[in-house]
Amino acid sequence: MSEIAVVREGSGPEVLLVHGGASPRTTWAGLDPLADRWTLTFVHRRGYPPSPPTERQDFEVDAVDLAPLLAGRPHVVAHSYGVLGTLIAAAAAPGRVRSLTLIEPPLNYLAPDDPEVARLERIGDAVLTQGMDTDPADLREFLRVAGAPIGDGPLPEAVLAGVQRAHGARPTSEARPRLDAIRAAGVPVLVASGDHTPALERICDALAEALDGERSVHPGAGHFVAAAPGFIDRLETFLRLNPGHRPQPQPVR
Repeated sequence: MSEIAVVREGSGPEVLLVHGGASPRTTWAGLDPLADRWTLTFVHRRGYPPSPPTERQDFEVDAVDLAPLLAGRPHVVAHSYGVLGTLIAAAAAPGRVRSLTLIEPPLNYLAPDDPEVARLERIGDAVLTQGMDTDPADLREFLRVAGAPIGDGPLPEAVLAGVQRAHGARPTSEARPRLDAIRAAGVPVLVASGDHTPALERICDALAEALDGERSVHPGAGHFVAAAPGFIDRLETFLRLNPGHRPQPQPVR
């Protein structure tokens, strides 16, 4: 496969930014001031120019693409669908990650008995498998959760393009990253959310517990938590407190 595109800005320790269903520019709005002190490496997942096109969004492919980008042991910040490939890549080589900041991932299996989480999984998988043929009410509910700028009228062209790009993607319900490998290696983890959807809050609570990670909540920007008040300060504090993670030695079996 041809390589994906990355764009680097700033100087200092590297922070690898992995977007989800929205573009890097939309996802990471608000983090620009960090470039004064950090090297921000913006990943463009397949299907997002200038990276190569793809017939199908797939978190397993994302993990393969991300693996070589961990060679410099960056801090990694990932959002939504982008968290899935990030966790797979990090679990395969936890010593190559200084820290993980994980924002509102669709890891619905972590809250198996929660009816609101189950509903979120159902409508999310419907959008990925059916695209614009998804029940209109379910489609709009999912788009609002995902932070799409929609009202009561026709969907904007940019939103339609996003739905079409997501159509046929590998369903998030198939993702089972090796969280135990990340926790066992002692990777510092921050799990962040925007306090706009109870189901996502409970998923993030469960993920933080599974990874023995820190937890933070930043209302004000919906799903695009990176733009929420206070997030950039919380993130930079977390990065500075974890400058040189090394994996914990594992017992010989």
